[in-house]
Amino acid sequence: MQIDEIFRAKVWTQESTGAWHFVTLPKELSRRIRTLTTGQRKPFGSFHVKARTGLTTWETSLFADAKRGAFLLPVKADVRRKEKIKPGDMIEVSVSFGL
Repeated sequence: MQIDEIFRAKVWTQESTGAWHFVTLPKELSRRIRTLTTGQRKPFGSFHVKARTGLTTWETSLFADAKRGAFLLPVKADVRRKEKIKPGDMIEVSVSFGL
């Protein structure tokens, strides 16, 4: 089964390093993903996805964040450069993964 979801989220940076940029998936979508991927996630609750924003597609992993009760999607530096994304920007993102 292929899952494709589109959402809007604000780009933020990890406080400890400043180098990692993320978007937080909506809580309802995170709950659905958590249910669908039970037993399939790797360490740190991660699993492989394909993401897209604008015209740029990249492969990465979603990471479970217990503090936020949601999954986090890293936005790679190359993606941010190509799409001219900076912290605080609201972006539309699609994530795809197979089960």
